[in-house]
Amino acid sequence: MRRRLCLLGLPLALAGCASALERPYVARQDWALTVSPEPEADSPGPVRRGRKVLLVRSTLAAPGLGDRGLQTLGPDGTMTASFYNRWAVPPADGVGASLTQFLAQSGMFAAVLAPGSLADADLTLEPALLALWSEPAAGRAVASLSIVLLATRSLTPRVLLQATETATAPLAGQDPEAAVNAQLAALAAVFRKIEAALGPFA
Repeated sequence: MRRRLCLLGLPLALAGCASALERPYVARQDWALTVSPEPEADSPGPVRRGRKVLLVRSTLAAPGLGDRGLQTLGPDGTMTASFYNRWAVPPADGVGASLTQFLAQSGMFAAVLAPGSLADADLTLEPALLALWSEPAAGRAVASLSIVLLATRSLTPRVLLQATETATAPLAGQDPEAAVNAQLAALAAVFRKIEAALGPFA
């Protein structure tokens, strides 16, 4: 009887295997996490207006933002990370590199140094990534960074500025590309706010 039951179940098992084999393969997509200032028409490059040197330290990531998968916040407050659509680098690394380049291209400082530089800096910026996700129910993407600016020429660093900058951008669709574009647009708006906040100290 047991042998007969096994034989009867064999076609069903084979059908299940065939169904699994027929499922289309879905490849992972890695998205570049880069934000650059919009170049001005006929601009030869950034004009260095400031005299101070800024060091941008490695960007910290709030809990849950270390995942490379594109994040989505549901209406019930549940956060999910996509398995098939990811940032090409950890979000904090991409945000930190983009922020450093963004501030360097602004021309606001004499120089902007990346983490690990041995050069002396007048100012040190400590950024932390607090939000970078899409909210489809609200039709928007959200980005948020906190920053601490320190004067580091003296033996005892002095806090010059503490701020949290947040921005949103509209979602143009429900596909991954729309989510990426909206999140990068929100991040660019945050960078512009940070640039404005640092202006008085440049």
